This record gives sequence, structure tokens and C-alpha cells, in this order.
Amino acid sequence: MKKLGFGLMRLPLLDNDDKSSIDIDQVIPMVDLFMERGFTYFDTAYGYHDGHSETTFREAVVKRYPREAFTVTDKFPIWEVKSADDLPRIFKEQLERCGVEYFDYYWLHAINKSYYEKIQQYDVFAFISRMKQEGRVRHMGFSFHDDPDLLEKVLTEHPETEFVQLQLNYIDWDSPRVHASKCHEICTQHGKPVIVMEPVKGGALAKVPEKVDELFRSINPEMSAASWAVRYTASLPNIYMVLSGMSNLEQVDDNTSFMQDFVPLNEQEKEAIDTAATIIKESKGIPCTACHYCTNGCPMDIAIPEYFALYNTVKQFGDGQRWMEPINKYQQLCETHSKASECLKCGQCESRCPQQLPIIDNLELVAQEFEK
Repeated sequence: MKKLGFGLMRLPLLDNDDKSSIDIDQVIPMVDLFMERGFTYFDTAYGYHDGHSETTFREAVVKRYPREAFTVTDKFPIWEVKSADDLPRIFKEQLERCGVEYFDYYWLHAINKSYYEKIQQYDVFAFISRMKQEGRVRHMGFSFHDDPDLLEKVLTEHPETEFVQLQLNYIDWDSPRVHASKCHEICTQHGKPVIVMEPVKGGALAKVPEKVDELFRSINPEMSAASWAVRYTASLPNIYMVLSGMSNLEQVDDNTSFMQDFVPLNEQEKEAIDTAATIIKESKGIPCTACHYCTNGCPMDIAIPEYFALYNTVKQFGDGQRWMEPINKYQQLCETHSKASECLKCGQCESRCPQQLPIIDNLELVAQEFEK
């Protein structure tokens, strides 16, 4: 199987303010090009696109291709569980949404300390193991967003785990928040292949500072900034699959072009990546991946990832017209969402952030930049 997976969490929308308004007419040619070039791995989850990612997968893939032509990963949302009866109910709902009789890969979604306590309480690993015995799951694992100690604990207590999905990219590799390198090391020590999520850090590594872009193009003018990020993670040892949350046909075309016959980074390219990471970190942006976990249930409906992206644009390209564009976009967003300064500081967003970002403090930075 080729090493690139299609992450179904940033699909094109008919209305950018409605994450459920997936533009199926754009998604279908994206899927077709992906499949045409020999790629088969799709990744979805219960909560992606407010529950519409799974049904879009059914319409764009399952109804149009034979079952043996693709593989699919879905993820169990432990935060939705209120009683033991919810486990079979949610699993059945996911099978129906996706239109399949079994999942090739099935993960526990976004394990952290609080979710792991709940997983243990309801013995969810045992439930998934039963689904595997019944043939409704082929391979089981989990995606992970916490520190190395917890990862070591989970893998020690649950050796039945077959795969681990980690956030890996060249900015987070030595991050004290994400612990990417250490978590990768622990998976390798336990003999668990790694699925990579956020290789382009929510698109942040597709739009790099001009110095980084010039550096990359001096080595290979044909390769996009995103391709450097994806190839970096695919070149690491013990990597089974690299996911890319593709949003348009151009991104599918780009990603599949260089991953069709994947070539690992050479030494010159590795050195360029190290230099790029240093330059990007010095830009002092907010390392948000735009997963939108923070916005679900926000009492003020603040467009947190969108505001952070605009702030990062100003910090990286803070000159002339390129500086005015994010200001205008911020004002437009404030017509349909609360301003950054209207944050209630309830902390709900921070408890849900996989990056463990100080979102409240960062919203204050946004307010200072755009509301002065």
C-alpha cells in the first residue's frame, strides 16, 4: 500500500461557516484522482465535519468503488459515551454512516489522560477487541494527544494495540508540548507502526515564510512547501502511513504526484528542513492546526482557528497589502462570530485542544493585533 492517506477532516465546503456543508461535487473528483493514482487509504472520524465526513465517504467512495478497492479508518469518540450501551450504538451508527460492514482500521480517538480514564471505565479496548473477533474490525489502535508517560502506560497496559496515530511534523518534532520525537520512539520500542497525522500542521507548513520558500526552491524548484513536510514524516523510520487532510483537487494532485513513487529525503534536504524549522519558529506564530476541536460548543462562537491563522499571516508577512488582507478578513469574520476580545475565559477550548495551546492568552494577542 502506498504511504499517503486521505484525511477526510478538511474537505471543501459550500459555506465556510458551516463545517457540515461539504461540497460533494468537489470531493468526488478528488477521490477519483487519489484512487486513479493507486492510493487506497481513507481516514474519517465520528465528529469530523459535524458528523458528515463519514457519510461523505460513503457517497464518494463506498457507493462508487468495490469494497476491496479501498481501506478505511474510523475512530471511536469516547467523549460521546454516557453509558456502556453507547459503545455498540455508536459503533453501529458509524458502520451505517460509512456504508460498510467492517472497518479495516478502527482507532480510539484522541487519547489523553481524561479520555483514557473513561476508556478504562467502560473497557473500550475490550469492546473493540470483540468487534475484531467478530470480523467487524480488521486492525485496532488509537490516535494520541498527550505526553510520553501516558503513551508508555497505554501501550504497556494494552499490548493488543496494533497501530498508533501520532502528530508528527518538522516543527513539532522537538516541541515540549507535542513530544513528537519521544512518542515516536516509544511506539518504535513497543513495535507499533505509526500513522502520521498533521504532517503539514493543519496547512501551516504549506504556506511558509519567504526565506523558507526560497531555500526549498533553491534545492528543488518543482516541489511545493507541503511536499517537503509530507516527505519529512514519510522518511522517518517505523512510519506506516502519512495522512493529509486535503481540501481541493490541486492538493490531491500535488500530494499524489510526489508520493506515487516516494523518495526519502537525502542529507541535503534534511539539513534544509532543520534550517526551515528554525526560521519558522522564529516567526512567533501560534502553532494551531485548525482541527476545530476547540470551537465545538464555544459559548461565544469564536472562530478560534481562523483568527489564529490570520494572526500568523500578519506575523509572517506583516507588510503592506499583505497585512491589510487579514485585517479585512478578521472584520468580515466578526460579522458572523464573536470577536477575540469577547472570549469568556471559560477554558472549555483549552481542555479540548490537542496542541495544549494557551488559547485564552492567544485570543488576547489576536485582539491586540486586530482590534486596536
